[in-house]
Amino acid sequence: MTQIKNETTLAVRPPVVVILGHVDHGKSSLLEAIYESFKIVAKESGGITQHIGAYVAEFEGKPITFIDTPGHEAFSAVRSRGAKVADIAVLVVAADEGVKSQTKEAIEEAKKAELPMVVAFNKIDKPEANLERVKQQLSEEGVIVESYGGRVPEVATSAVSKQGIQELLETILLIAELEELKANETTLAKGIVIESYLDSKRGAAATLLVKEGTLTPGSFIGTRSSFGKTRIVEDFTGQAMEKVLPSFPCLVIGFENPPQVGEEFEVFLSEEKARAFLTPTNVVLPQLKIAEGLPTLDIILKVDVVGSLEVLEQALLAIPQEKVALRFVDAGVGEITETDVKTAVGTKARIIGFRTKAQASATVLAEREKVRIEIFDVIYELIKRVRTLMEKNIEPESIKTE
Repeated sequence: MTQIKNETTLAVRPPVVVILGHVDHGKSSLLEAIYESFKIVAKESGGITQHIGAYVAEFEGKPITFIDTPGHEAFSAVRSRGAKVADIAVLVVAADEGVKSQTKEAIEEAKKAELPMVVAFNKIDKPEANLERVKQQLSEEGVIVESYGGRVPEVATSAVSKQGIQELLETILLIAELEELKANETTLAKGIVIESYLDSKRGAAATLLVKEGTLTPGSFIGTRSSFGKTRIVEDFTGQAMEKVLPSFPCLVIGFENPPQVGEEFEVFLSEEKARAFLTPTNVVLPQLKIAEGLPTLDIILKVDVVGSLEVLEQALLAIPQEKVALRFVDAGVGEITETDVKTAVGTKARIIGFRTKAQASATVLAEREKVRIEIFDVIYELIKRVRTLMEKNIEPESIKTE
C-alpha cells in the first residue's frame, strides 16, 4: 500500500537562495548590501568569501537563507553543490559587463538543479550600464526576462546605492510562496554539509543546512564519512542555538573528523546507529597517470577547509602535465605539522598551504631540514606558483648526436 504523507505534519519553511554569477559581478557586495539594509545574520559579514558561507536575512518578518558561492571557475564543484541545496537561484549579472563565461556556467547549474531563477542586474548605477544589451545576451542563453516577454523575474540593483535590494527580497518571497516550500519539523533532522574544517581549539566543525526535522544540541549525528554528537550548535553570530528548524544553517562542533562537503547528514537515536551509517573508505588522493620517465613535482597540500581541498586538487590537476607531472604525496585540512615536515623530508616534497598556518615546531623543523613551506591566501596565486614550479622542474631534453 502506498503511504501518503500527512500534510498536517508539514510546516511552511523559509526559502534557501543560492547566489550565482561571474567573479567580480558583485555577488558578495550584494549580500553585504542586504546585510546592511536588513540585518543579515552572518559570521562573515564582510569581504569576499572563498568557500560557501550561509547567511539568514529577515525581511517583512520572514527569514530567507542565502548561500554565497564563489565565482572563479576553480570553484565549480562548490558552486554546483550550492545549487543542489537551494530552492531559488539569484543570477547576478553586472549591467556594465554583461554575460561572461561563468554567467553561462551559473545558468547551466541553475537549469540542471531545476531552480526558479531571479536575475539581479547589478551595478546599475554605473555610467557604462547597458540593460538592453545584457537582456539580449541572456536571451541568447535561454534566460528570457519578463520585460522581454519571458517568465524570469528581473531586478535592477546597486550594492552601492542599495537600489533594488528591497524589490529583490520581495521577489524571492513571492517565488517562495508560489513554490509552496514545506518540511516536516517533527522528524529526526536531515540535511546537507555546506562546509567543514578543523578548529584548532574546538575540533572538527561543520556548517550544516537542515532540510527536514529539527536539530538540537546533544544529538547523535552521522554522514557517510564522519559521525559524532552535537556538543555545540551555533548560528552565524556565534550564538548558541537550542533548535535548528528546516532551511536554517548552523555551525556544529562534535564530529569525530570534518565530514565531506556536500554530504547528507542524519540524526540518529544512538551513537551506534550514527557510527553504522559510516561508509568505510580508503582515502585515495587524486592522481593522474604518470608516464614513465616523466619528472614529477611532489607536494603536500594543507588547506583551511574541506571545500577548498577538493577544489584545489581539481584545479591543480587541471594544469597541463605533458612535461612534468604533479603528484600529491599527502593532502589534508588543518595546520602544517611536524608530521607533514617529516613526510616532506622522506619524500623530498614541497609543502603548499592555503589559508592555513604552520605550527611553530613545524617551522623550526622545516628550517633545520631545509624543507620549503609556502602558504597562500589567494587561490590564483597558489595555482600560478605550482605552475611555475612545474615549469622550473622540466629537465632539459637530451639531444643525441651521431
